[in-house]
Amino acid sequence: MTISFPLAMPTVTNIRSIDLTATNSVSYSRSPFTFAGQAQEFSGKMWQAVVTLPPMRRAAAEEWIAFLLSLRGQVGTFNMGDPVAAIPRGFARDVDGILVNGSLTNGSAIVLDNCASNHTGYFKAGDYLQTGTGPTQQLFKVLADANTNSSGETSVDVWPDVRTTIANDAAVTVQSTKGIFRLSTNEVNWSVNEVAIYGMTFAASEAI
Repeated sequence: MTISFPLAMPTVTNIRSIDLTATNSVSYSRSPFTFAGQAQEFSGKMWQAVVTLPPMRRAAAEEWIAFLLSLRGQVGTFNMGDPVAAIPRGFARDVDGILVNGSLTNGSAIVLDNCASNHTGYFKAGDYLQTGTGPTQQLFKVLADANTNSSGETSVDVWPDVRTTIANDAAVTVQSTKGIFRLSTNEVNWSVNEVAIYGMTFAASEAI
């Protein structure tokens, strides 16, 4: 069977913890004389994560090991999101059929339509949304509460910026959202102790 990327993560166990990092590309210089500083922001923004799996027996561990080895180091990609944020804090739901209003190639705000109309807090700060699938898939975090108008439209401030072309009327996912990640190194390691309990931790970065 040919392996096709991005892979889905195994569901044989839950994830014990994910340490998520939002990385911004910013150059900051400070005068050694006045201590006045200047920040220069660049376009680079990236999700990073360290995933820790729970202690497990061999049957479950081998599924995770096979998944990690299937990535062939940093060659392959996989889908991953925040497992405890599958449901938005706001009222937005996939059943609404939310769409992008107007094509985008960049920017830190996304205008949406086909939302439920006249909702205060349709999105809440911290909610996620996902656009695209496969190579164009991108995971965003909502930065401020957003309300919808009588036409079911809203503008959402997001992190990171849009980095791929998003077509007008592109579908938006707000539940169980995921981005595309790849391993941060080309090594895969795991441990096993004297009572045959396996342990695994791996680091990943957003595939850009």
